[in-house]
Amino acid sequence: MNHLPEPAPCPATVTRSGPLTWVQQWHWFERTIPSPRRVNPTPLADHCHVPPPATVADIHAALASLTARHEALRTTVDPLRPIQHVHRADWAPLPVDHVDVPAVDAGTLEAATAELAARPIDPEREPPWRARVLIEAGKPRAVLVAAHHVVIDGWGLAVLINQLHDQLRGDCVPLVSVHPLDTVAAQPPERARAAEREWLMRLASNPTGVLAPFGGTDGGGGRHRLQHRSADAYDDLDRVARRHRASPEAVVLAALARDVATRTGEHRFLASVVVSNRARAALRNSIGVRALTVPVQIDLRPGAAFGEVVASVATASAAAYRHGRWRPAELVAAQARMDRRRGVVTVPAIEYNCYSWPRDYLVPAQNTPPDGSATWISSAPDEPCETLYVDFSRDAGFITLDVTVGDHLLDAEQALALPARLCGLLRELADGAECPVPARPLTPAASGWWRAPQGWVSLTRVEDVLRSHPGVLDATVAPGVDTAGDGGEPHLVAHARVAPDVIPDDVHRHVLDQLGEVPGIMAPGRYVLSPAGLEPGRPPDQFRTATGGATTPRIPSRPPATGTERALAAAVAAVGPGGLPAGTFHSPDAVDMNRCLADHGVTLVAIPRLLALLHQSGFTGIAPDELAGTASLGHLAAALEPLPTRAHHGGEASP
Repeated sequence: MNHLPEPAPCPATVTRSGPLTWVQQWHWFERTIPSPRRVNPTPLADHCHVPPPATVADIHAALASLTARHEALRTTVDPLRPIQHVHRADWAPLPVDHVDVPAVDAGTLEAATAELAARPIDPEREPPWRARVLIEAGKPRAVLVAAHHVVIDGWGLAVLINQLHDQLRGDCVPLVSVHPLDTVAAQPPERARAAEREWLMRLASNPTGVLAPFGGTDGGGGRHRLQHRSADAYDDLDRVARRHRASPEAVVLAALARDVATRTGEHRFLASVVVSNRARAALRNSIGVRALTVPVQIDLRPGAAFGEVVASVATASAAAYRHGRWRPAELVAAQARMDRRRGVVTVPAIEYNCYSWPRDYLVPAQNTPPDGSATWISSAPDEPCETLYVDFSRDAGFITLDVTVGDHLLDAEQALALPARLCGLLRELADGAECPVPARPLTPAASGWWRAPQGWVSLTRVEDVLRSHPGVLDATVAPGVDTAGDGGEPHLVAHARVAPDVIPDDVHRHVLDQLGEVPGIMAPGRYVLSPAGLEPGRPPDQFRTATGGATTPRIPSRPPATGTERALAAAVAAVGPGGLPAGTFHSPDAVDMNRCLADHGVTLVAIPRLLALLHQSGFTGIAPDELAGTASLGHLAAALEPLPTRAHHGGEASP
């Protein structure tokens, strides 16, 4: 990990400071990403009813008591370094306001909670939470609470609201609470390095993108969001979870994994799963961030009964948490380096989360099945999703499945059928069925998709990437018919008609730069380039092709050439391991513009400082999530643009 500078002098209200945990680093980094591109919503928000005869004064007293008990409620974070500061309990006024409403019904609660969640929280200068009391006819009826994800996670928000409700009722509230700073020192670096090596080894041969060929509509221009609520599935899930001695969350993920295997015939794929370590009582009562998004390698045995699937998924999730919780920033950088060498961008088949935040961002439709479940669906001309996003919650006698998917994965009709199919599977399992994993797919692949060793490939979209390279006049991509020297592994071959100065290394580097935006891959070393004037697919004897079989062509080193490239190179040199002191811009010529940020050893925790240095140099135009990918520095520098005359500072918009 990069050595961080010493923390700046803190205000007198600070009682202690220290680094963010590896778990918190994810959300600290994510808060620098523009809101529309974030995977996790920030802030989280939820509500509870006020038990009579509690008053507004009682609510204020309860919140003050909880603030004194939980250090997370009085913690701020540094904008440029992964450092957190715990303040005194009286450091700031309680962030509470009051709103009069005509009635506190379900619709009012949903709308008010969503409105509170939409208000930005500045975790650098303010308490990382806020509350709002809804008052009806002069009496408090509900308390809404929003919290910033860098300090409080979804489980923690539920703990906070439950303790608030218990305190208002006069019940005993557990006193044990552990702050993330208490556990930072318990992460031995040698175990972190061993975990990182093992996890990268396990991921190295994992196919990705296996969800793609579901037969969505042509074009992939749509994005579908839907919500499915079922009362019947609540009881079915409870019975299945008890039978297999697993959590309901693990059972739903196992059902999703089985559905992918059923639809695609894939029995090994990658899922991105939010898991949490709440095994000890002290952690169960902590509101600090314990949940971590980790890559979970799903391995299913054809013919396995569902109980075996549940056990496999639960074991894989636990292993992923153990490996991923140590050094997530370094793990992401190492994966980026590995993926660039392979010419593959890892796209998980499933993004799975269990949450506690408002679920009213969908537009309800007139669709209420007679069994009591309700379904909402909405489509918008948004960018397609490369992954199936599924959020699961289980409360108030319902299970809720929120699904977000692009129609190149599932069209609207197929997306709508997915949660209903999962609920149907739970009913079969609750009735005693074994529901073994099919050995072969039950749904044919969509037209235009090809199965590569690393995952599914959209041939037309790869061709579009090739044609977008300067000097490529036309291109066709097809599976290779010659397996000599490839161990019999299938591969793709690109035949392109090009200008005389285009070489295979240039084309391959261009494909690597674009893979983060195009859901397809190109097997390295398979670029057959024909001089202009010849038909693609019919190269002459003097054709030029990248050599080395399945290895990536050697990418030559290139120093920065333009002003934007030199600014980016100077920032990389300043934040990289052993780099120049921050704020100095000595010769950046040693920075290779043909390599990605991870190739230079720069991790996620250094990216906000890198963006700040670019800001000081007068440039903007790239987002943190772009820097975390495999795009070359030259590709990123081309997207830089001069800062506008007036730039916004502070809050969540800070670099």
